[in-house]
Amino acid sequence: MTSTTGTTSMACPSCGGPISDADRFCEACGAELTPTTPVPSAAIDTDTEPTVELNPSALPGPCRSCGGKIGPDQYCETCGTKATKPRDHFSEQPAPWVGAVCDRGIRHSRNEDAVAISADPEPGSRAQLVVCDGVSSSLDSDVASLAAARAAREVLAAGHAQGMGTESSRVSAVIARLKASADAANDAVLANTSPDSPNPASCTFVVAVLEGDLLVAGVVGDSRAYWFPDNEEAVGLTVDDSWAAELIATGVPRHEAETGPQAHAITRWLGKDAPDHTPRTTTVKIGGPGWLVVCSDGLWNYCSEAAPLADLVRQTAAANRGEPLATASALVDWANAQGGQDNITVALARL
Repeated sequence: MTSTTGTTSMACPSCGGPISDADRFCEACGAELTPTTPVPSAAIDTDTEPTVELNPSALPGPCRSCGGKIGPDQYCETCGTKATKPRDHFSEQPAPWVGAVCDRGIRHSRNEDAVAISADPEPGSRAQLVVCDGVSSSLDSDVASLAAARAAREVLAAGHAQGMGTESSRVSAVIARLKASADAANDAVLANTSPDSPNPASCTFVVAVLEGDLLVAGVVGDSRAYWFPDNEEAVGLTVDDSWAAELIATGVPRHEAETGPQAHAITRWLGKDAPDHTPRTTTVKIGGPGWLVVCSDGLWNYCSEAAPLADLVRQTAAANRGEPLATASALVDWANAQGGQDNITVALARL
């Protein structure tokens, strides 16, 4: 995705897709682009691992090409494919009823998505799901997005929001904590931005907080949260901060708006040059079982509207015995099978 600030529209020399003068990779084909302004080589070294370490238990295991064993030299001993970096594909599952998978996709050379989740052991009790998507035209967005997601999770998981004993004060307390998590995430992005960077690190931000029967979602950018109850209509919990969303609001058909040349131009984000990082929030009362989904545009690119995506999630869950982590992994595989043109993150909670 690219912001609309300070960029000039051009065409990718590899595929002809729309790019800006600040982009380092084409969103359509993933081709690396030559910057119009010289940048120090250390700043654009995509082989450098992010300074934020991943949990060793979440590191990828077998070869993603053939399933073979990865040798000490980081190449598959069966097919010779180079092993993926830990940042390219990782998962989290703090409790059996929640799970998340974050994947580089097929076309991009690095994974700028990030996810951080936490949950209490009892199913449907309390959970926090955070997804951040690094803006590809900014430097170090892979590091910043992961730091942001984890900083937000720490704030959200720190304590229960009880309010003053009334339902309205409880809702207000959760929203206040959610906004505080966005402040922490924004601070984390700033902490991972070089002060003299020509393209400061930035990312989107979406979070879903579950407190019993109360669900609150907040968004900055175009990552999304959905609620798919088993016996009721599917609900999109967030509205994108994007050029496409503005077109849709004026009456332009969704498919046309979301496939246009500026479809992924966002109007709000986290980072040094962000106009406003206060998340817009939505509150829902949970009245029955269903799936909570938080994802980046790497998934919803291929299935945007709530009802079709709900069908996809339910069918995928049924094929994976209703296990959230297996279902999230299968949804990532599905997005890659559609083309994998962007990084893909899927976080699920089964209520």
